Amino acid sequence: MIIILFVLVLWYGGLFFQSFFLHRYAAHQVFTMSKSMERLTFVLTWIFQGASYLSAYGYGIMHRMHHAYTDTEQDPHSPSHDANVFAMMWKTKNVYQDINQQRIVVDQRFTKNVPQWKSFDSFASSRLSRLLWIGLYILFFAFFATAWWQWLLLPVTLFMAPIHGVIINWFGHIYGYVNFKMKNTSKNLFPFDFLMMGEGYHNNHHKYASRANFGVKWHEIDMTYLIIKVLDALGFIQLKPIPVRK
Repeated sequence: MIIILFVLVLWYGGLFFQSFFLHRYAAHQVFTMSKSMERLTFVLTWIFQGASYLSAYGYGIMHRMHHAYTDTEQDPHSPSHDANVFAMMWKTKNVYQDINQQRIVVDQRFTKNVPQWKSFDSFASSRLSRLLWIGLYILFFAFFATAWWQWLLLPVTLFMAPIHGVIINWFGHIYGYVNFKMKNTSKNLFPFDFLMMGEGYHNNHHKYASRANFGVKWHEIDMTYLIIKVLDALGFIQLKPIPVRK
């Protein structure tokens, strides 16, 4: 039971900070926060993503490129141009690393105001940091696993962020339903997104990329947005005005 709870905490904790910080803040800037709050969120993202930590800078730029080039050959991740999910994720990894290590020239429209904390990212993304998290996860499993099958969940904890990416960027362009006909393959995975905390409303998000709330219909409850509303009410962040829907 403890192992299951541990994996669920990492799943939803890592997913929240990926959605809240990397996606809605770094890439789309649907709200603002103080520099101190931003630094705190960097650290919390590292804690909850652990071994699969993603840089806000690399993620933010790559996601903006995804929106600009959706389902074209320039898209960093698209089922339309990658033979299988492993090929897509390998390409995604290469693009992400090229951005972070400045091996490619990136258009300024993709870099504007993307948060970056170079010294922290250098440590959090390092091999040392990832190995430390891996070691801690293995120790946790060694102490609390009560059945052999629970060890099958260890790889999930190690590759949590890429798994989240696969669900949205691969399956979210293949399976699901569509609220808006668009010139791309984006789909909503679930009528109620219990698994991805609102990220599964991918078709809605491609239609209204600058909206903090990814849900559109009454049953499309966006759990990340509800938390954002609470944080806004408490003054930790400041939501930007909601764009007028057309």
